[in-house]
Amino acid sequence: MTNTPANDKWFENRAAEQVHREQLERVERFNGRAAMLGIVIGVITEGLTGAGIAHQIGLGPLIDGYAACHTQFLPFCF
Repeated sequence: MTNTPANDKWFENRAAEQVHREQLERVERFNGRAAMLGIVIGVITEGLTGAGIAHQIGLGPLIDGYAACHTQFLPFCF
């Protein structure tokens, strides 16, 4: 049985797909671990400072309601 260019191309495509899938799994695992670490750091900081996670990243005024109505970020007031 001889290898035709079509068979070689299929094998190359399959190998590239497998490499891409493995890289994607590693990247997604890293992103998940980074997100978990960020949440833990946010919770620890909230415990130490009393400022919630939304306030830590600058979204506190949107949560508080007054600034959201005052600056018209939201179409409604609380």
